[in-house]
Amino acid sequence: MDFIEEITQFSKRIEHIKDNICTEEATKTSVILPFFQLLGYDVFNPLEFIPEYTADTGIKKGEKVDYAILNNGEPLVLIEAKSVNTELTLKHMNQLLRYFMVTNARFGILTNGIVYKFFSDLEESNKMDSVPFFEFNLFDIKKEKVDALRQFHKDNFNLRSILNNASDLKYMSMVKDSIDKQFQDPSDQLVKAIIKNIYPGTKTQAVLDKFRVIVKKAINEYMNDIITDRINSVISPCVNTTIPEKQELVLSVHEIKTLDYIKIIFKTNLDIAYKKTSRYVYMQIGESSNKWICRVHFQKNRNMLVLRKFEDTDYECEYYFDDLEQLDGIQELIKDTFEKCKNL
Repeated sequence: MDFIEEITQFSKRIEHIKDNICTEEATKTSVILPFFQLLGYDVFNPLEFIPEYTADTGIKKGEKVDYAILNNGEPLVLIEAKSVNTELTLKHMNQLLRYFMVTNARFGILTNGIVYKFFSDLEESNKMDSVPFFEFNLFDIKKEKVDALRQFHKDNFNLRSILNNASDLKYMSMVKDSIDKQFQDPSDQLVKAIIKNIYPGTKTQAVLDKFRVIVKKAINEYMNDIITDRINSVISPCVNTTIPEKQELVLSVHEIKTLDYIKIIFKTNLDIAYKKTSRYVYMQIGESSNKWICRVHFQKNRNMLVLRKFEDTDYECEYYFDDLEQLDGIQELIKDTFEKCKNL
């Protein structure tokens, strides 16, 4: 059985029994120890996995961390365990930090059996970071998370490799959290950046507050469009994934005029087809959806041209325009995109 299948089955089992786990000891025996068994450790071998590991801190003697994974008799990973009903807080993290500083351990794990927070000393040697570089949630299993967890399997464990990847994992998580916050409540800086070429007036706080609502709604709609496109591409695998909608609607006179203007820029005798969906109109060479060139979004206040992006495209691909003459300024980019599509 593949590792991700094992983790998935284990997750389902814990989901089924978690309401009957009421204490820290029950959490340890029912969830935490089996979890580390899944990672390949012999939890009943005190030469490898030792409970109640002594980690004296200063004048405090007899301080014990719940578990330690040993390597050649030295602690490599310290594990601080809490009840499955406990929300992991800064207080619990500080406990683990104290133990970490007085041992030679390279990793600390704080867990309530469901959430596993992995720490190291990436910022300052022998001082545990205040932010985990990796977090695994048994009830939110994702492939990329399981792949990262796989590094800690006994059979795969490579200290140098994990430390090399830890920094990327940490900052990737922080960046994703930052993006999530921006999606929920766009900052002034993000709103300013987005409306820079849209709103020509002074970006007062009142203007930013007005556009913040629009930006948040636009982000949500954009993400929904992406999800819809992905779903459609799975349902209709024969259709190019970048052209997900096949419903053809009638073009208006204004739309045809705009598309004809762009076609003139191509300077070609090839057959250029216009296809309209519920969200935009796109242009393609002949009847091959694989050779789509650009999309035009006809909006109430301002139109947007989206050029197809290639691996070697080094220019922006989205351009807003109020009148057709504004497209003259990006003629070379439009031609370049057309030539690349022609050669597909």
